Amino acid sequence: PGIDFGPALLADVDIAVSSERQLDELIDAVRRTGRTAAVTVKVDTGLNRNGVAPEHYPSMLTALQQAVAEDVVRLRGLMSHMVYADQPDNPINDVQAQRFADMVTLARSQGLWFEVVHLSNSSATLSRPDLAFDMVRPGIAVYGLSPVPALGDMGLMPAMTVKCAVALVKSVRAGEGVSYAHTWIANRDTTVALMPIGYADGVFRSLGGRLDVLINGRRRPGVGRICMDQFMVDLGPGHVDVAEGDEAILFGPGSRGEPTAQEWADLLGTIHYEVVTSPRGRITRTYREAGNR
Repeated sequence: PGIDFGPALLADVDIAVSSERQLDELIDAVRRTGRTAAVTVKVDTGLNRNGVAPEHYPSMLTALQQAVAEDVVRLRGLMSHMVYADQPDNPINDVQAQRFADMVTLARSQGLWFEVVHLSNSSATLSRPDLAFDMVRPGIAVYGLSPVPALGDMGLMPAMTVKCAVALVKSVRAGEGVSYAHTWIANRDTTVALMPIGYADGVFRSLGGRLDVLINGRRRPGVGRICMDQFMVDLGPGHVDVAEGDEAILFGPGSRGEPTAQEWADLLGTIHYEVVTSPRGRITRTYREAGNR
């Protein structure tokens, strides 16, 4: 409550609302700024999360009619979100699609025409093209990850790589421990490398002693506990082929043998969505053209 939509309107940002209260707050901002709002209305077709509930939808349409008549809003879109899109054959998908289509029809019967209506996320976009309506909203597919891993890669190529530079290379004697609580003890003289990245940056603490890192074409096992801003990997005994400043890949497409986001997800018992949205803190995101690493 109490959202000030003014800055968004002044920046020409389209606004999505999911209640009459939000619409009222948006109209208030329109009158204060003098900027007409391009509005998308989110409706609830069964997820029971965000969106205008079916019983409140007629009242919302009445409010929209008034707002359009006063020329304070432009009807940009109507949208909803799916419950079982990752299960293409689940009958709830068709139930939601019909509810959504009925809501579109009801709006049009009252003279309200949205420029675009859309329901599909990544899963539905790739597995249920019949639910595309006017446009789709891919999310995880933009990362190049399959929204339904059980169906394979669906023609997608992972786009995200998380990497850092080796910060330190040092020797560890047999019998010495590494990191907090010495959960890993070297069973022979070895060399370890310090990764200047930790759980504050999105490297899950529970991956301590379980993840691998690709350095100079070889996977190196993480050892010891992952700390807030660093963790260690074992380079093994003998010749050291890693130097400070070398690139270390935590996960990527897998084309060079590096771990993938799906591997992390499997280790964590979660979904790859959580993995690719976790990098934060000191990690800088750089967007590159296709084909450039």
